[in-house]
Amino acid sequence: MTTMDPTTPEPGERLDPTAAEQVLAEAASAVDPLGAAVEMAPLDFPKRLLLVHAHPDDETITSGATMAKYAAENALVTLVTCTLGEEGEVLVEDLAYLAASETDQLGQHRIGELAAACEALRVEDHRFLGGPGRWRDSGMMGLASNEAPECFWQADLDEAVGALVRIVREVRPQVVVTYNENGDYGHPDHIQAHRVTVSAYDVAGDPSRYPEAGEPWQPSKLYYVATPYSVLDEMIERMRDHPQAAEFWGPEVKSAADLGIGVPDEVVSTRIDAREHFVAKMAAMRAHRTQIAVDGPFFALADGVGKEAWGLEHYQLVRGERGPAEGPHGWESDLFAGL
Repeated sequence: MTTMDPTTPEPGERLDPTAAEQVLAEAASAVDPLGAAVEMAPLDFPKRLLLVHAHPDDETITSGATMAKYAAENALVTLVTCTLGEEGEVLVEDLAYLAASETDQLGQHRIGELAAACEALRVEDHRFLGGPGRWRDSGMMGLASNEAPECFWQADLDEAVGALVRIVREVRPQVVVTYNENGDYGHPDHIQAHRVTVSAYDVAGDPSRYPEAGEPWQPSKLYYVATPYSVLDEMIERMRDHPQAAEFWGPEVKSAADLGIGVPDEVVSTRIDAREHFVAKMAAMRAHRTQIAVDGPFFALADGVGKEAWGLEHYQLVRGERGPAEGPHGWESDLFAGL
């Protein structure tokens, strides 16, 4: 198993570590210190979960509580991040110089932020697809950065799929998680992460594909992260009178149908109740301080709807057998249900 060492990022030289050390300290103060790492092989873990996300912070926002829950239950939780998030907007004024339009050092900085977030979530196994910096953040759809030959949107799919197949065959997960066909909200890197992950899931068990990538392994279930319309509508309603609601949703948003994100409730197959890990998720969000302002709308939403919004996470099963149904919606309550 490989683990992330934030003091030796590749490629390029490390930035001044002061800011990364600060977020590490903030994250660590919100959770108990991690125990001493014990070297174990993947098959030593009865449950193995692999998540593929596009940029640092995506893992926390969409699936952070789930990751913390399974890590706390001694499952092997492996996070694969496809880019360093170099094109992200910098929300911290004293770090604005890191932006792509300035010194273009944001990606290296976000390695440290992601390390802090993983520490808060107790996730010890993290990899960058193809190695740190192999593919660059593509930026939002329609920008010139989408055309950069090194960006993830322009990645050679055979190479990217092969890199992920190698990880699948090493980790041997039963469950894989990524985005839906629209990348959840249309970001090109999310869409590309979907394409790469689905392809890797489908071929990882085929000995004729990528024979150099290790012994074949076929995961049992593939999920997309999903936010039901009903959850979004409840968030909008409960935040309606909050002074930052318009900043978060946009003044024209009256219901989930106006957002361009989310899925119908009937598409959802699974709800993970990880409200016990709400504090860990909030600590991980704070770790991504260049992207998520502590006094901004994300935390305003956390104050407004709290554990219900951020501790209950939803998924759509797209490969594999659905486990036993529970509750009024007939949703699974465990990503490993039925295995």
